[in-house]
Amino acid sequence: MTGNKTQELQDLLAPSLASLGYELVQLRLLSGSRPTLQILAEPVNGGSMNVDDCTAVSRHVSAVLDVEDPIAGAYDLEVGSPGIDRPLVKAADYERFKGEEAKIETAAPLNGRKRFRGILEGIEGADVRIKVDDQSYSIPLGAIQAAKLVLTDELIAREQNRRAAARASGQPV
Repeated sequence: MTGNKTQELQDLLAPSLASLGYELVQLRLLSGSRPTLQILAEPVNGGSMNVDDCTAVSRHVSAVLDVEDPIAGAYDLEVGSPGIDRPLVKAADYERFKGEEAKIETAAPLNGRKRFRGILEGIEGADVRIKVDDQSYSIPLGAIQAAKLVLTDELIAREQNRRAAARASGQPV
């Protein structure tokens, strides 16, 4: 499917999901004999997605798509949580998860490599900063093909602590 169709769907769905209290993390439209629309979302309050959240998002997205009909023919809809080892999509993600271990893959080689695994150092201008071993790299955000957090014991422990703190304060987990 084209990037234009993906952008069209993002523009259509992101505002209506925000009105329900969810942020659209990632949307992918996969082609095949029957296209699949994959949506990753999370509560804007920082809580975790649960089955009820996925159901609410799925029903809402289905209703919007039934009315607007932007996808020709039959398709499958998959709604899920970005998970602990979430994809990094927007510039804000790289700043939010500064200090975490991440994997970044570029579309074309930069500094002789396409894959970078290291500690996120945030955003500097329009570049993502990542420290690999003892060397820092600047990667233009537009050059990134895919990026995600690496599932580490430390990341899991921080997520468990965040959830425990949220429960203790009466916040949604």
